[in-house]
Amino acid sequence: MFDSKRFLSSVTRKPGVYQMFDADNHILYVGKAKNLRNRLSSYFRSSGLTAKTMALVQRINTIEVTVTRSETEALVLEQSLIKSQHPPYNVMLKDDKGYPYIFLSSSDAFPRIGLHRGAKGRKGRYFGPFPNASSVRESLNFLQKTFRIRSCEDSVFHNRSRPCLQYQIQRCTAPCVHFIGEKEYRQDVRHAEMFLTGKSDSIIRELADEMDGASRALAFEKAARLRDQISALRRLQADQVAEGDSGDVDVLGVASEAGSCCVHVLFIRLGRILGSRSFFPSERLGLSHAALLSAFVSQFYIGSPREIPREILVSEALEDVVPLQEALGAQGGHEVAIAHKLRGKRATWVEMAEQAARQNLSSRTAAQQRLFDRFEALQDVLDLEQLPERLECFDISHSSGEATVASCVVFDTAGPVKSDYRRFNIKGIRAGDDYAAMGQALKRRYTRLSGGEGKFPNILLIDGGKGQVNQALDALNALGVVGVQIIGVAKGATRKAGFETLYVVSSNKELVLSADSPALHLIQRVRDEAHRFAIAGHRARRDKKRRESPLEGIAGVGPARRRALLRHFGGLQEVKRATAAEIASVEGISRKLAQTIYSVLHQE
Repeated sequence: MFDSKRFLSSVTRKPGVYQMFDADNHILYVGKAKNLRNRLSSYFRSSGLTAKTMALVQRINTIEVTVTRSETEALVLEQSLIKSQHPPYNVMLKDDKGYPYIFLSSSDAFPRIGLHRGAKGRKGRYFGPFPNASSVRESLNFLQKTFRIRSCEDSVFHNRSRPCLQYQIQRCTAPCVHFIGEKEYRQDVRHAEMFLTGKSDSIIRELADEMDGASRALAFEKAARLRDQISALRRLQADQVAEGDSGDVDVLGVASEAGSCCVHVLFIRLGRILGSRSFFPSERLGLSHAALLSAFVSQFYIGSPREIPREILVSEALEDVVPLQEALGAQGGHEVAIAHKLRGKRATWVEMAEQAARQNLSSRTAAQQRLFDRFEALQDVLDLEQLPERLECFDISHSSGEATVASCVVFDTAGPVKSDYRRFNIKGIRAGDDYAAMGQALKRRYTRLSGGEGKFPNILLIDGGKGQVNQALDALNALGVVGVQIIGVAKGATRKAGFETLYVVSSNKELVLSADSPALHLIQRVRDEAHRFAIAGHRARRDKKRRESPLEGIAGVGPARRRALLRHFGGLQEVKRATAAEIASVEGISRKLAQTIYSVLHQE
């Protein structure tokens, strides 16, 4: 048992980070403190602890502390440890990817506009961030219709000999075939930049002056186009919720219910609401809304690729607001203000975020309850003593045996566990042998689980009949895996949803559930997700293979030799028709390498 009194007597009062471990040396919780002794003492007081905190304390076996120079430094270290160690009792934000931007190139004579996500390595301007790709596409759609800037990749742009469909539907001015001059095109680009930086009023004034000039010059077609641009901009202005304000602001509202929580974020740039997004972080300590928001802000911004706004509006006062502002300011390279006492439009934004958080949490809770009911129905159908809390399903996808991929999806009572999804590229089997593919995938998956990589499921669903089920039995028996219920999901005679036949291995029985059975609906959802995941993996693998040159996989044939071969023969098909002696005549290709190339290109 952990001796808290002895431990606390030696703990420093300096700022730092503490890590709590259980008896198996597994991480439980990571926290930071301005005064380590005072903070850690609060866990071991005789009263005032929540039931969830008491459950954490009872599991503590050791506590390690790391002293830092300041509370801000402790905050940064805390977030680094949380993201690397994933402690179960910390607030965990599952979606930590960067947000998409609109990218406008600057190194091209005719700049390109498009969606960008990831490192900002290309020369140009980046506008955003946007909450999701659909928000970017909506903005790009408006920009293309209004300013007609090209969105095609450079490889397409430089090889066009006639205008593409975008020109035909009036979403591009076809600079690829010089239907527009560089100076005029640059003017459209400048207007798009002004729009993206919130200068719509200035654009409208400029366009109105140009329209008047075109009318006086009797260039009525040009005047009509400018009139349409002005109309589009005015309609968009009328739709803006945040009209009349300015600045880059993120607005956070929080709600909690029945052990679940939701944080809703509004993204406001240059006074316009670009979009919003709800997050459902896992939280096991029953934190207050203020503590939950504080943990969310730390993990959402610190150490992430997200752009940090100059102002963050929150619905609750944060206790550690000063170190948070310092840490975010240091990362963003500018001052960051976190505010909660608000009036006027900013108070309205926070209220909007709170309402959205409550509504989305309520909807999610209802959906999870329906899913939980389906798990209970499955328990009744299979006559299980305990509720099955984890399902896995496997499926195979290929095109006539090409690029075979197996998928494994995982569901628990809260829904899909996407972090545990896996794909397996199947190799070394006869093309189209689904049984062998299933056996290989199962063996690889459960060998890893037996080695401690993850959790075993209560139920293993196999998309297929007895042949695939036997492969699952053989794989699990060979690895000594017990306690996993195997169910085959075979399509009925009509091969339509609702007529599936379930083969339950443990009872050696076949079940045909009614089409309105909640248990069948759960199985169908898991099966369909495995099917979708397998198809997506197969298509990606197949397309990648088809894009690759057969020369790329040959040892000793690098980029220079590939170019030499293609230049000498004029293309890949001519290389394939050449004899080994003809290949050896290419500069840099030895007779031995020529024979290897010939053999690879002509193997069946």
